[in-house]
Amino acid sequence: MEHIIWDLDPVLISFMGLKVHWYGALFALAIATGFQVMKRIYTKEGLDVESLDNLLVYCVVGIIVGARLAHCIFYDPSYYLAHPLKIFAIWEGGLASHGGGLGAILALYYYQRKVKLPFLFLLDRLAIATAIFGFFVRLANFANSEIIGDPTTQPWGIIFKRIDMIPRHPAQLYESFAYLLIFVGLYAIYKYTNMKQKHGAIFGVFLASVFSARIAIESVKVSQAAYHESILSAGQWLSLPFLFTGIVLLIMAYRKPS
Repeated sequence: MEHIIWDLDPVLISFMGLKVHWYGALFALAIATGFQVMKRIYTKEGLDVESLDNLLVYCVVGIIVGARLAHCIFYDPSYYLAHPLKIFAIWEGGLASHGGGLGAILALYYYQRKVKLPFLFLLDRLAIATAIFGFFVRLANFANSEIIGDPTTQPWGIIFKRIDMIPRHPAQLYESFAYLLIFVGLYAIYKYTNMKQKHGAIFGVFLASVFSARIAIESVKVSQAAYHESILSAGQWLSLPFLFTGIVLLIMAYRKPS
């Protein structure tokens, strides 16, 4: 059985010594697309669109710092304790999406104190943009041949030539398209239902759906942790609190008035 061989050059464009990588281009596209989604929502609701520039800066910083620290703490703590200066070497790779999510929430809290809008109201809207952001980030991981899946005999298995010649689950694509479906679902809920009037409900759906998908897909991923894991992977353990939080938010949203 023949499988697709994936060997994309990580450099998208090289001009006069300047290199633009696929990862960087797709990450930038993720930020730009998420920003446009938020801009559309703000325009529709008559909110201050110009304040989104501040939110963009806060979120980019929060995501990068949070994702880096989470990777260092939860996935390879012994290495970074021995080499603390390596924590700052983000160009070497190592960003954990769970930490990036927490960083974005803290950034939103800082932003919320300036614009004086309800925190859960903002989280509901940012959740929609975050879902499409995740779609592009996982495509960037696929382009970079990272966060690969376990070996598989399924016909859709992909050989990541930069890693080895073993057909593997395209776990990055599983996640990417899961996030795309979640984005479509959340935007439809926002546009066609009154759930947006229940502060925290859309964010609850986001957390419950995203981290249910993460827990399921982690079962076919190569472990990212540098230590021996138990029954659940580090990614699955980190996903559980987010999943439970989403369920609690949904329950609370429908137990109080709009």
